[in-house]
Amino acid sequence: MSVEGWRLFGVALAGILFSLEFCSSQEDPNYTFMHNATSAPTTAYYDYIIIGGGTAGCPLAATLSQNYSVLLLERGGSPYGNPNITKLASFGAALSDQSPSSPSQRFISEDGVINYRARVLGGGSCLNAGFYTRAGTQYVRNVGWDGRLVNESYQWVENMVAFEPPMLQWQSAVRDGLLEVGVLPFNGFTYDHINGTKIGGTIFDKDGIRHTAADLLKYANPSGLTVLLHATVRRVLFRTKGRTRPLAHGVVFRDTSGVKHKAYLNDGPKNEIIISAGALGSPQLLMLSGIGPADHLKAYNISVKVDQPLVGQGMSDNPMNAIFVPSPVPVEVSLIQVVGITEYGSYIEAASGENFAGSSPQDYGMFSPKVGQLPTVPPRDRTPEALAKAVKQMEALDKAAFRGGFILEKIRGPLSTGHLELRTRNPNHNPSVTFNYFQDPRDLEICVQGLGTIEKIIESKSFSQFRYDNLPLPVLLNMTANSPINLLPKHKNVSTSLEQFCKDTVMTIWHYHGGCQVGRVVDADYYVLGVDALRVIDGSTFSYSPGTNPQATVMMLGRYMGVKILNERLAAGESN
Repeated sequence: MSVEGWRLFGVALAGILFSLEFCSSQEDPNYTFMHNATSAPTTAYYDYIIIGGGTAGCPLAATLSQNYSVLLLERGGSPYGNPNITKLASFGAALSDQSPSSPSQRFISEDGVINYRARVLGGGSCLNAGFYTRAGTQYVRNVGWDGRLVNESYQWVENMVAFEPPMLQWQSAVRDGLLEVGVLPFNGFTYDHINGTKIGGTIFDKDGIRHTAADLLKYANPSGLTVLLHATVRRVLFRTKGRTRPLAHGVVFRDTSGVKHKAYLNDGPKNEIIISAGALGSPQLLMLSGIGPADHLKAYNISVKVDQPLVGQGMSDNPMNAIFVPSPVPVEVSLIQVVGITEYGSYIEAASGENFAGSSPQDYGMFSPKVGQLPTVPPRDRTPEALAKAVKQMEALDKAAFRGGFILEKIRGPLSTGHLELRTRNPNHNPSVTFNYFQDPRDLEICVQGLGTIEKIIESKSFSQFRYDNLPLPVLLNMTANSPINLLPKHKNVSTSLEQFCKDTVMTIWHYHGGCQVGRVVDADYYVLGVDALRVIDGSTFSYSPGTNPQATVMMLGRYMGVKILNERLAAGESN
């Protein structure tokens, strides 16, 4: 084995030992390299500057720190010590919290669907429903990744943050129902993306404690990494004098006191700035730095470095539609554990437990109006007043009304796309984003087929213990308009089709992507086209969402590209 091979083996072994220790505890790891940005010097120099300590940024920083000095800038705070992030039973509370210090930042797409972007070290892995599953082998081939390094990178992630979930009654019934209605074969517990029904992984351990991408920083070389929290990057700095292409060489960021800091790259032909700010943050930051559609940038008095009209294009969000199934018997609290990967392009998943419907002020659910998931009215009618009314109605109901769970379907891809534009020059402000849900009729067709599969599951023998016999799907879809758990918006004197149901009840499953896609904004090595020493590495580079849930692949990508960069520099004869 080469010296580099032994080094990477040692890093992996250390990670396993760390994970055995850390997975039994939810305590703050007390990273010695993590600081508030208020303590940062006015000017500092590093080999790599990574903007965004999220699902890709953390594994990327941990990997590069093995050989080089790395600055990781995160606009949010630490996930440690926050029970709304850590505990499975508190899922949703972090989304409903919209205080300035919240780990989530709500945004509403121009389609009217309420959504969220992460504002915390660890990114979306601190806010999601925890499902962990790899991309399919065909996806990996299509993207052009090295299959062996992909598998090694997934394993590196999994040694720290992935677990096999416990299978209790509700999830088992969904699994058996999927098999009964023909979503075959049964693939057992696996991280792999394979057609049929499977039990996937989770980032919640056996005690219901969440493990996030921030935990991957345990792999880091502490002497090679600096993490600054509450550091909001305003723009990337470029050298242009005497150059045919702009050269990224630094960043400007502000701390919570408004003090401006600058960080620059050390001299060296291979040192880089890497943007990992997410599907909203990365195209937004490129535009704020002068890379984007020239006319749009000039409208905001931004100096144009590269006229790149494709920045912010190709934005997609996988539409989710769900059916609430009231149960005659109690059900466990569970997040996504089982998935049916259908041949026609729909992914069937489920969540259960009365607190996930948001039935009291203490309960914040995956499908609760408290987090903006209000399918009882069409997207553009989900106003603050409508949300408040739905919360009030829910809180007036007996808790027994929420005994049950949701079966949902997500569209593969999707094929429908939209775009992103700036609203202001303030990076703390949300950009404007349009996803154009169901604009492509093929997405709508898949939604209808997915609802048909859900109907068969609900009516299956396997699911019978959790079904009221007098509530078949047509009844569930046509419950009275005054019922706050009815998922069907009413159209007066109109019979609602499943196509209309899909459009009216569409919600997000938080898997939005695009804006800096490979071949359009970045090349196959994730370098931004038209400039030097700048890459984008995160979900904004995806044309399609990988697998049933993307977080595993985004974490893998951070590790994958970190190893590629190290290997390239090693092959060039460089050392730290």
